[in-house]
Amino acid sequence: MAQNEINQAIKQICEEKNISFESVIETIEAALAVAYRKDFGEKNQNIKVEFNLEDSTSRVFDVKTVVTDEIYDQTMKIKERKEKGEEVKPEEEEFEKFDVRKNLTLTEAKKIKKDAKLGDEIITELFPPTAYGRMAAQTAKQVIIQRLREAERENLFKDFKGKEGEIISGIVQRQERRFVLVDLGQTTGLMTPNEQIMSERYRPGERLKVFVVSVNQTTKGPEIIVSRAHPDMVKRLFTLEVPEISAGTVEIKSVAREAGSRTKIAVKSNQKNIDPVGSCVGQRGSRVQTIISEIGGEKIDIIQYSEDPVEFITNALSPAKIISIKLNKEEKTATAEVKEDQLSLAIGKGGQNVRLAAKLTGWKIDIVSSEKKGEKIEVKTEEKVEVEKKEDEKGGKEEKTEKEKKAVESKKEEKEKEKEETKPKKEKKKKTEQKSATKEVESEEPKTKEAKKEEQK
Repeated sequence: MAQNEINQAIKQICEEKNISFESVIETIEAALAVAYRKDFGEKNQNIKVEFNLEDSTSRVFDVKTVVTDEIYDQTMKIKERKEKGEEVKPEEEEFEKFDVRKNLTLTEAKKIKKDAKLGDEIITELFPPTAYGRMAAQTAKQVIIQRLREAERENLFKDFKGKEGEIISGIVQRQERRFVLVDLGQTTGLMTPNEQIMSERYRPGERLKVFVVSVNQTTKGPEIIVSRAHPDMVKRLFTLEVPEISAGTVEIKSVAREAGSRTKIAVKSNQKNIDPVGSCVGQRGSRVQTIISEIGGEKIDIIQYSEDPVEFITNALSPAKIISIKLNKEEKTATAEVKEDQLSLAIGKGGQNVRLAAKLTGWKIDIVSSEKKGEKIEVKTEEKVEVEKKEDEKGGKEEKTEKEKKAVESKKEEKEKEKEETKPKKEKKKKTEQKSATKEVESEEPKTKEAKKEEQK
């Protein structure tokens, strides 16, 4: 192959695989070293190859590191003891072992190079062959393919590892069971059921923005977990949409989200002249509407953060109007008192408003009606819901067993009733049969008398 063709092929691989030019050259050198070792190398040789792209030639070397004679002697002694079948303690093996392929003793090194020292590399040039065999060429080809694939995976992992916590665009590729595969350009992202918005339908070819949750290295390449339901996605969207947040003048303190339904976000201003809520909402709600349309019409409540927990909890429970709040700092619980007409608004649909407020503030919140003081309205948090679900499942199993027992007993009772009902019916049938039989006998008797008279005549 001509020089220009090799150079063009290397550049094409670099562009397609997004690999550096140096890594491709290193891959070629490693493949040539494997090919030489396959056909012409020896067991005690540490083959290294230098490839020259200008004239397409290569130089082969045997590289060894100089070590002390004691390391060689200890390694040989332990090897002899193992061959004889003697036990060798693990403590005895805790030293630098002599590798015949990579190491050379100091005495042997001085025979080659008089001024050789410990740690020096003794490089012996070997003359490369004019041509490699078919098997060696095939091995070199496999090594190049494998090394290029590994380099490509490593680059992909580095690129996407730096994008953790960022929002990127992707195209829905396909849906496998409950998992959604998203095409991210160079690779494919995975959206698990927990990271999906339940109200959304993901159609193949649909373009959407996703949040990169994590990037993990696997044997098949980088595994990229993307999300549409992560709370930090809303936070990142506000950072991209609101210049004050990206500049640092407005800060997002906390986010509480129930994906597909509602989100509460607490913001704080680092400058006195800037309104944090107004800057997030935008003129006529333009900024927040852009974010709402991006996450599928999910409702967003923007509240002002406060260092005072009473004020913060009051803001978090908006739009409900709070009369008073009592705090228990030891247990970190808060009791909010509201009017009777504000009770349903404070709790929210299915306890959503107070549940999101508790997540946002980090306080456990109980709602109390001002007209019915002392009666706490317990709101189910996610932990309680999970516990209740487990209890319901256990209770459901017990109820099933009880229901099964009751069903068996009811079946037995029904059978007994049927038997009791069938008994009088059978008796009636017997009586009717007996009556019909007696009638027939009675009707037969006069017939026989008449027949006897006729015979006598």
